[in-house]
Order: sequence, then C-alpha cells, then structure tokens
Amino acid sequence: MVRQVIMDYFRFLSDLITALIALCTVMILICAMLFMALRTLIRIKSRPSSENGRMTVAFFHPYCNAGGGGERVLWCAIRALQKKYEHMDIVVFTGDVEVTPVEIVDKARQRFNIVFDRDVRFVYLSCRKWVEAVTYPHFTLLGQSVGSMLLGLEALIKCVPNVYIDSMGYAFTLPIFKYVGGCRVGCYVHYPTVSTDMLQRVSEGTVAHNNVPYIRHNRLLTAAKLLYYRLFSFVYGLAGCCSDGIMVNSSWTRQHILHLWKRPAITFLVFPPCDVAEFNNIQIEEKTSSSPVDQISIVSVSQFRPEKDHKMQILAVGRLIESLDSDSVRARIRLRLIGSCRNEGDEKRVLELRHLAKDLGLEDKVEFLINISFDELKSHLQSATIGLHTMWNEHFGIGVVECMAAGLIMLAHDSGGPKMDIVVSYNGNPTGFLASDVDGFAVAMEKILRLSEEEKFAIRTNARKSTNRFSDKNFEATFVNLYETLFVS
Repeated sequence: MVRQVIMDYFRFLSDLITALIALCTVMILICAMLFMALRTLIRIKSRPSSENGRMTVAFFHPYCNAGGGGERVLWCAIRALQKKYEHMDIVVFTGDVEVTPVEIVDKARQRFNIVFDRDVRFVYLSCRKWVEAVTYPHFTLLGQSVGSMLLGLEALIKCVPNVYIDSMGYAFTLPIFKYVGGCRVGCYVHYPTVSTDMLQRVSEGTVAHNNVPYIRHNRLLTAAKLLYYRLFSFVYGLAGCCSDGIMVNSSWTRQHILHLWKRPAITFLVFPPCDVAEFNNIQIEEKTSSSPVDQISIVSVSQFRPEKDHKMQILAVGRLIESLDSDSVRARIRLRLIGSCRNEGDEKRVLELRHLAKDLGLEDKVEFLINISFDELKSHLQSATIGLHTMWNEHFGIGVVECMAAGLIMLAHDSGGPKMDIVVSYNGNPTGFLASDVDGFAVAMEKILRLSEEEKFAIRTNARKSTNRFSDKNFEATFVNLYETLFVS
C-alpha cells in the first residue's frame, strides 16, 4: 500500500515535470514567434540610410529636460555630430511629454549655453513611469531594468534609427535595438547600474539611501539582497556586452564597466564636457578682495537626487558654524544649494531638506536655488568661496569641475571621480580638498576659511588650469573620433 502511494507520487511528479517542460517549450516557441514577427515588422518599417543618403542617430534619454550633467553630455554630443555630419538626422527619445521641443531646446540654451546648428527631432515616450524608481518600492533595479526594455520597445516601434546610443544608463535597451531593430548600438555610461562597491556596502551593513535599516539589521535579508545583486550583475553584464561601442565618463566608471561587461577593446574613457571656457571668464582676483562684511558663500551644484546627499551638506555647514569661534564669521556663512528637480520625488526631497535646515536653526543660512538659468549660476559661482560636493562614489562630477573652473576652492567626497580624476594634484600642487563624513567636511571647510589669501589664490589658479582637460572642445573631438571608429569605419 505504502509502496503504491510512493509510486503514484513519483508518477504524478514525473507527469507534472513533463507538463511544465512542455508548457515552457510552448511558451518559448510562442515568444520566439512573436519576436520574429515583431523583428520582421520593424525591419520592414525601418528605412535604410542609403535610401536618401541620410543617417539617423537616436539618443535614448527619457529625462532630457532635467538640466543635469548627463543632459549636458547629451546636448554636446548632438552639437558635435551636427557640426561634423551635415547629412545626419538626430533623434532624441524622451519622456518629457509635458514640454514642447522648443522649450527643451530653449532650456538647453539657458542652462548650458548650448545652441544647435539644425533642428533636433524629439520622439515622445508615453510610458516613462516604467523606469521611475517610485513605481517599484521593492526590487527597484530589476523593475526599472525590465521597464526600460518596455520603454525601449515603445521607442523602437516609433522610430528605427541606423545608430542607437543610450546616453542615460539604460543598458537593457541595447539588446532590444540590436537584435530586434537591427541597429548599431552604443552607449555613454555615467555610472554602472550595479557595482562591487554597492555589494560591499550591503555586506558591511553601511547606511545608504538604497540599504534600508530593516534589511541592514537582518542577516538573512542581507544575504538575499547580496544574491539578488550578484544575479542582477550577471544579467546586467550580458546586456552591456551587446554594445558595439562603449564610452565611460571617468576612471572609476571604466574600472567597474570593465569588470561587469568585459569588453576592454571597445571601452573608452571620454571625460564629460564642462563649460570651463565660460567659467574661466570669472576673475579670480575679485574673490580675494572681499570685505569682512561680505557673505561667505558655500555653493553646491548638483541635481536634488538622493545619492547626492544634500543632507550631509546641511549637517556639515551646521557643524562648521558650531565650531567657529568668531561670531562675525558665523553670521556671514551661507550655503547655497543649486540644482534641478526632475520629478515629484526630487521636489519632495527639497521640502524635506528645507525642514531639516529649519529644525537645525539654519533656515536663514541655507538657500535653495532650483532650475536657475546659466547666467544666474555664473553669478552665484562668481561670489562664492567654497564649492561643496558630498556624493559618495560620484561617477564623475561636472559640478565639481564647474566650481573649480570658476575659481572656487573645491571640497568633494573622497571617492569616485572627484578622487580619481578631478581633485587631484596638478603640476605637483593641490587643486582642492577631500572629505568623507560630516565632521571631515566641517573640519575641511574651517581649514579653507583659515587659509591666507595667497594660499587660496594659489589653489584656485592651479585648480582652474587643471580643468582644461574637461573642456567642451576636448569632449566633442574625442566623441566624434570614437563615433567614426565604432560606427562608421
């Protein structure tokens, strides 16, 4: 009797496994047929470049109107291609459905001082919510990546380019355009979606915006999250290695992309464009002749994203004010947070930062300057003393370069791009300061304020000279050269 039950059990289990295998086989066949049908439809819809002698290059940038450093890279890349190739059509896939093409181009001019030679075509995507973090309270990386594939498919259905460039870090769109659309594909990587540093932080239980307390304090959940990150890293590597050409923005990013994607032959370091020439017009001499009654302006230039850690900036300035022994100097301190808001999440973050400043009694010391024009940005940098940047493992740091080019004494986080590429010794002399926590930033700011005018001037001039490596001219020449090598040759 027992033997019969066991045999029936195993027979049922065998039948179940057979049925599941058959079901999976059918599903795979159906998916393959749908894939081939979609691919055929898109190939029929696509127009070869030889038909009218024009090449279509598309950039995937769902937040092209955000006004951050990534958008400066996008607009400078487009401007460079327009200058080089007269018979080229430029397309930008964007989810900024609430603004017109004229408004987008006008913002690029106002924020970055960038003007285009010809019109840029904008293809609007209606499902950008699929890539927003707020849509996925849990398994955010996975949700956003799958969402980016769906958003990429929408983009591909609306426009099939000859060359596709992901300029915002959505690597999972690369195989969609390559294998379904038959496009040449490339990317400009600002930072890896997942990195070994992220795994280390989770493993060590480090406090971070993406490592919440209930996971950090539970060994089982920590182990599960590490497994999730490792599996995701593997799949992310498969998506990234589909690229025909890879450009990265910093030594730190290059190090991680080489580890994850393993394509050294087609991975190139291209520093992002910074408008150093425009900021170099600010006279450094004017900064050294300030009156004892002038405000001491500490400026931060970055988007109001969680990883930028504006909270640390407010806490550090509060700690600085507490440590100063001069009432007159304390009264002159001002922290000016300059940046853009991409969505409601960023706006909510600004509101929380305002509340923090008020709770610390710093509401009259902290100013929020949101979505200001390029001319206003220059004006604030001209009157500032210290540039402040607190993001851990910042992939590059265009705002850091802009502050240094404008003649500010830079204080950045001791990690990532600022540590490896920007705030480094130049001609054997320092170009700024680095710190890693609230106390460290407060101590460094106090040290800067105590420098003599001669010492400040020496650091400023040396830092400004060092930023010529990151000019628009250098970026555009390198970008076009690599474009020709990877996609034209």
